[in-house]
This record gives sequence, structure tokens and C-alpha cells, in this order.
Amino acid sequence: MLFQVEMDVRIPRDLPEAEAAELKSVERARAQELQQAGKWRHLWRVAGRYANISIFDVSSPQELHDILSTLPLFPFMEIAVTPLCRHPSSIREDDT
Repeated sequence: MLFQVEMDVRIPRDLPEAEAAELKSVERARAQELQQAGKWRHLWRVAGRYANISIFDVSSPQELHDILSTLPLFPFMEIAVTPLCRHPSSIREDDT
């Protein structure tokens, strides 16, 4: 199942800089791990915001929730999820 996930990150201003930097580093490693595993298929930065739009390929909404909740920045995210399905006019075979 494909899901579009919009993540807006709102790290508190009073979080110590070293702690924020560590969270971002661990977040990057987790995101790359999920991309290499094929779960996080696409990742785009939203220009001008600390936000991204991503496509996840998972077996269920529960799996998506479980993955998102493992992200180190999850406590600081506002997340919107949209389920996706293949468009009948798509010429790609790998977008199911």
C-alpha cells in the first residue's frame, strides 16, 4: 500500500542545540535505513519549511504508524497521511 505522508517538524526553540543536532543525525540514519529497505520510497523537502512530503510503501496503515512512531523527530512532527492507489492512466508498472 502506498501512502503520501506530509511531515512538518517543529522542534522546540528551547531544546538544547546539541540535543537537536543529535536527533537530526539519528533521524537521517533512520530515514536512510527505511529508504534502503524500500519502505520509504520517495522523500522531498518542502522549500522554505522544515517539512517533507514522502511516499511510503507498506503493508498496512498499522505498519505505517509503527514506522512513523520510530522516527526520532516523531514527537515534534505534525503528520498528514493520504492513502494512494494506482491511477488507470499511469504508464508506470511499479506504482502499485
